[in-house]
Amino acid sequence: MSSSEFSYTVIGGGSWGCALGILLAGNGKKVALWDIDSSHMESMSTDRENKRYLPGISFPQNLHICSDIGYTIRNSEIILVVVPSEYFRNALESIAPFFDKNNICWATKGLDANSGGLLHQTAIEILPSLKKFAVISGPNFAKEVAKGLPTAVTVASNDDDFAQLVANDLHNNSFRPYISNDIIGVEAGGAVKNVLAVAAGISDGLGYGANARAGLITRGLKEISVLGKALGAKAETFSGLAGLGDLILTCTDDQSRNRRFGLSLGQGKKTNDIIQEIGQAIEGIRTSYEIEQLSKKHKVEMPICHEVFEVIHNNKKPTDAVKTLLSRPAKKEQ
Repeated sequence: MSSSEFSYTVIGGGSWGCALGILLAGNGKKVALWDIDSSHMESMSTDRENKRYLPGISFPQNLHICSDIGYTIRNSEIILVVVPSEYFRNALESIAPFFDKNNICWATKGLDANSGGLLHQTAIEILPSLKKFAVISGPNFAKEVAKGLPTAVTVASNDDDFAQLVANDLHNNSFRPYISNDIIGVEAGGAVKNVLAVAAGISDGLGYGANARAGLITRGLKEISVLGKALGAKAETFSGLAGLGDLILTCTDDQSRNRRFGLSLGQGKKTNDIIQEIGQAIEGIRTSYEIEQLSKKHKVEMPICHEVFEVIHNNKKPTDAVKTLLSRPAKKEQ
């Protein structure tokens, strides 16, 4: 490390940003945390915890709430962006005037809200000096990471040494990173699984049981793989943490906001009411639209994701969506 004041600046004071900040600070790194919501930052600075999203989990002494984004960016070795994908482009545009480094990483899952493309493409576009970049993804809930419960993730980068550096900084007795060079596969898995979690939630909300959920997960993994292949990903990525691992987690545990959203849809609740009830970003809502566009662009068949799109954006009844899926012609499993 150089003589920069901070090892990391975390952009985003939500549950996941704070969890990773707590993890890095607990590993001995000096961490700055910045969020666009100044009142939220003031509360975190006063309370020394994120009472809004991670109540009861104290910040380590070397996790600093910093209001001056320019100062923190200029005086940090690595920038870690952890915001909903809807705001990923805006976050990078906020960083850009102060960014004089050649590396950045992010733990955002989803697609660019403007272009519908993968997030590393947005990073390259907005930060021209960028040479090394990495994405952190996998089956992880923020609260469990913040509490120090065992977790494994993938760190994918275009530079093996940078991937290893980030992985080493995150690694401790409860947090186990693995490295990869398949950024496309890791990003695709992290985006599509949110839409499939909505599907699994809808199925459970309708009372369709464990058989249906298992079928959705299995065929959903096929949809991730088909799109990933079209985008240029490596097939083996989808059997790993950022593919199957993240898919199982988000489809089966009610800590998943996307799954809870689907459950409520299946129970007949309205989208706007569910959004208010959950109170945090539900990535699968917007991503379902973007995946629909990507699948058309690349001419790949993603029937489960398509039906989720129809339910969310065209007001199709969940029961009718299920009938459409089950009425598809029988064919060879592949």
